[in-house]
Parts: sequence; C-alpha cells; structure tokens
Amino acid sequence: MDPAEEVRQQIQHSPDLPGVYLYRDELGKVAYVGKALSLKKRLASYLPGLPGGDAARLPVKVAEMVQRAANLEWIVTTNEAEALLLEHNLIKQHRPPFNIRLRDDKSYPYIMVTLEDEFPRVMLTRQPHRRGNLYFGPFANAAKVRETLDVLGRVFPLRSCRGGAPGRHSGSPCLQLHIKRCMAPCRGDVPAEDYKAVLQQVIDLLGGRQRKVIIDLQTAMKTASRQHDFEAAAAYRDRIEALRHVLEKQQIEASGLGSSDILGLASDSWGANVQVFVTRDGKLADRRSFTMVNVEAAADEELMTRFIGEYYSSTPAIPAEIIVPSSIAGTVEIADFLKNLRGANVEVRRAERGDKRRLQEMADNNARLALAHERARDERSRERRFEGISRLEQVLSLPAPPIRIEGFDISNLGSENIVASMVVFEGGVPKKAHYRKFNVVGTFGQDDFAAMNEVVGRRFASLKAMESPEYDPSFEAVPDLLLIDGGKGQLNAAVAALAPLGLADSVPIVSLAKREEEVFTTWSDDPIRLPADDPGRLLLQRVRDEAHRFAVGFHRAKRAAQTTESLLDQLPGIGEKRKRAIIQHFGSPERFLQASREELEAVPGIPGKVAREVHAYLHKTG
Repeated sequence: MDPAEEVRQQIQHSPDLPGVYLYRDELGKVAYVGKALSLKKRLASYLPGLPGGDAARLPVKVAEMVQRAANLEWIVTTNEAEALLLEHNLIKQHRPPFNIRLRDDKSYPYIMVTLEDEFPRVMLTRQPHRRGNLYFGPFANAAKVRETLDVLGRVFPLRSCRGGAPGRHSGSPCLQLHIKRCMAPCRGDVPAEDYKAVLQQVIDLLGGRQRKVIIDLQTAMKTASRQHDFEAAAAYRDRIEALRHVLEKQQIEASGLGSSDILGLASDSWGANVQVFVTRDGKLADRRSFTMVNVEAAADEELMTRFIGEYYSSTPAIPAEIIVPSSIAGTVEIADFLKNLRGANVEVRRAERGDKRRLQEMADNNARLALAHERARDERSRERRFEGISRLEQVLSLPAPPIRIEGFDISNLGSENIVASMVVFEGGVPKKAHYRKFNVVGTFGQDDFAAMNEVVGRRFASLKAMESPEYDPSFEAVPDLLLIDGGKGQLNAAVAALAPLGLADSVPIVSLAKREEEVFTTWSDDPIRLPADDPGRLLLQRVRDEAHRFAVGFHRAKRAAQTTESLLDQLPGIGEKRKRAIIQHFGSPERFLQASREELEAVPGIPGKVAREVHAYLHKTG
C-alpha cells in the first residue's frame, strides 16, 4: 500500500481519546510529535494534506510534514494534561524536525558503554549509535557530562584508555592505576567478571537507580564533615551535584511511582501486545510497545511469563519492582526468575490502588488499542499480498497463483566483480533463508545478457543434481513465476538458459524494466503496462527491488574487500601477520578505513610508530 494510503487508514482507525501522536518518515524516524484531546478529531484535520485533498487549507510546514509521513502511531493518555507532559518528553527524546527545536540532534552528547569490548569503557560520544553498545542520553550540557564521567571514574575505577583492548603497547600500566582510578585490566589484576560487576553499578546509576549511590555519597560527606575533613566533604558534595546533573534526562513527572516497570497486556486469537511503562524515581521515563504473534489460545499468565523472560533477559538493568496486570495470578515463579537475572530480590505484584493502579490500567488500554491497530494493519497487509498474487495470475494468464516467485538481478561496475542475486518470495513475503548470491565466472566484459544466462542456468541445473553432495535444498522447489530484472534482452537470455534443461515451457518467466515499469513476457512482443497502483505491479516491483538491493549489497562488499586487500598490501610496515591483526581487530574493511590514529594505535601487535605511518598514508591517499 502507498504510504499516504497507509497514513489515511491509520487516521481513520484512530481512537476518540486524549493522547499523543507521532508521524514517522520512510526511514522510521519521528518527524513530528503532537498532542490532542481527541486523537481522532485532531488527526482527521491532517487529511487535506494527503494526496487527493486540499493541501492549501493547511500551513506550509504542516502540509510538507503530512506529505513526508509514511507511518503514524499514537499513545493514549488519561487526560490532556498527561498528553502535554508526554508530548514534552517525546519531543526531547526524538527532537523531530517538524517540532520547534533549539539545537541540531547531531550536536547532543551521549554517554556510551562499549559493551562489545571485553573490558568496556564509559565514555562521551556524539557519533551515531552502533549496535552492541549501550547509550544514555541525550544530554543538554557536554561539560556536565564530562564532569560526571570524571566523577564516575573516581567512584568506579573503570579503564579510560582507548581502543578495544585495555592497556598501552609498552605493556606498562598508565597513571590511572597509581592514582587509584583504574583496576588495571591491562595487567590482569582484575577478572572480567569482577570488572563487569563494577560496570553494572555504573549502568544502574545511569539507568535511573541513583538514589542509593547518592545516599551513600551523602553519608560519606557527613562522615568527612564530622571528622573535619572539609576538603573531602567538598569533593563528595561536588560528586553528588555531578551525579544529579547527569540524570537530567527527558522524563515526565509523576508522583508516587517510585522505580518500577508497569506492564499492560492485551491478547486475542490474532496475537498479543505488551506495553512497558518505565518509571524511575517517581518519573515516567519511557514507554515501549511489543507485539507477540503465534499466541494461539495461550492464557494471559503464560503470555506475560514468556514476555518477561524474553524482554528482561536482554535488558541491562532490572528494577526492583514490576507491576503486572490484574489478570496475572502466579507471580512467584516470575519473581524467582528475575531474581536470578538481577542478583537481588524483585517484587512482581498487581497494583490495587493509587497512581500505579491508574498507570497500569492506562498501560492495559494502550495495549488493547495497539493490538487492534496491529491486527488491522496485518489484515490489510495480508489482503494486499494475496490480491497481488491473484492479480498476477490473471494478467499473466498463469496456470496457478504464483505463490513462489524468484527474482534475479545482475550487479557490476565495468567488467570486474560481476555478481548476481536470487531472492525468493512465498505468499507475497520474502523468504530470506532461500536467498542466494552468485559470482559470475564465465562471462567476459560487461555483458548483462550473458551473465543472466549463466546465473539462471546454474540455478536450474541444480534441479538435475539432487543426488550431488553439493546439492542445495533451497533449489528443490520450482518457482511458480520467474522474474528477471531488465527488459526483453535479459528475458531472452534467461529463456535461453532454461531451454537446454527442458524447462522453457514449464517455468513461467517475465521481466520488469525499470524505466517504464513494463512487464515483458515470452508469449507477446508487446509489453504489459499495468497501472501504478495495480497490486500485481506493486508485488513485482517489490521482488525486483529486493533482488536489486541484495545484488548491489553483495557487489559493494566484494569490491570493498578487494580494494582493502590491495590497500593493505601497500601500507608501510604492514606484513601478513599485521594485516591479519588489523582485519581481526576492526572486523570490516569499512571500519578500518574510518579508524582514527588513536584507534590504529590500539591494534594489538602494531607499534605506535607504524600505526601513525599507516594513518598518515591513508589520509595522504584518501
């Protein structure tokens, strides 16, 4: 479905309740956050900005925002005051481009915990988030973040040296050990488990569980004051202030909540949705939504147990209290499970009254609405998929619905590194386990026709080799439709590959040309031209575009690896052993080419002088 039509459907299914709504662009980024006393009425006011409406009725900025929107979601609240607070929180969290902002998002500092390292660091960063690390923020004041990192270094002796591995090339510990600000993992003084136990305290602190740390610091400050050690007392006072500054995160005030996770649940025969309202020190800090499928006739207690097991197993910090829906009776086993994960007691209970009961009911209500929205969205998606399959059967005069569609594409740049891709769609959805990549080996020069002939021939030749040890079971199924990316020439090349195998008449095959989006067939010289919104055409475009994406990705990776290998051979002072150390340390050619001088110096086995020469060489050559 066209993104504009998707947004229209979401607006029509919005609830007539107070809440906050978020518009997202095609990349999934939040473009705008707004609040409304009635979500249905407010969102309906954006309909003129969609195709077919009178966009002139809207302000220019609003009309542009609606035109860029590809998705819409909302959070229901109890009243407009809560919606206002939540809107403020979400704007600070996402800083959408169509909301009023003070600064560009890229300038905000974060605190990053490098969990991908054996001995992680806690550091300030402004770079884009990398998968595998943990981030806290964003924060408004970089100076206070640096001050707090300094305080954390005094309280928690974690390493501050750069690079994935601790220590210097000389092997001797740095000054941080002698001033008692590092446990010296570079010298092997601390096991990784003990180091990560201290790191977990920092994560808990940054995650909002700062009250115990601050109380301990206040106790130490008073003790130092009673002993007339006013310099130490002042240092403790400064540490407390720095810790308070670092926790100036985007949160919604809510009295009486404490620090807990409040869960809401809704389920039916289609699936289930769980809402997690995160409260820390009396503030509603975050809201997360999770959809569960294949639930069949599972009871609420089983659903909640499965969710808690899956969710908290991958969560870095578990609160001491978790509020579950009133339908959940057995909580002892869940509490025991979480106790083992957290290493301390976790109270799992139902809220009977007060703010937590109110918030839990709001979480349940959001779960019901989110489930209904996801179910309707899935049903529309399933209907569109099968409508596209039925449409292709009709317009292409196929003997049966094309349940399995295989798409092929060639990717090259000149006559080198010619590759091809095969993608598989079953029931209108990708089946990525059956995707395959091909290195084109028998083609000379930039000849797409010969490359397509070779690849299609190799794919279907495997049908004749089912007894071979190299047989690929994903090639066992004969597709209901073969889609070639290209025009009549590519189509004829693929047909020529099927003819010697006796499959030219048994495997339906078409091609889709990019420029005019015309469908070429083997039974007509004239292409088939389908409307832009035709479900069959949209399905063919999805398969074609996926094959193109898969082929281009393979081609880029192969070309980058080849380029980096040749570049490594030219680096000063780098032999085979050091080349392997560089690739093993950075993991990918792209990461190596983007490395700073300090990161190159941190590669094990590379002397500092050689690393600096390599960095200078890379920058000299570009």
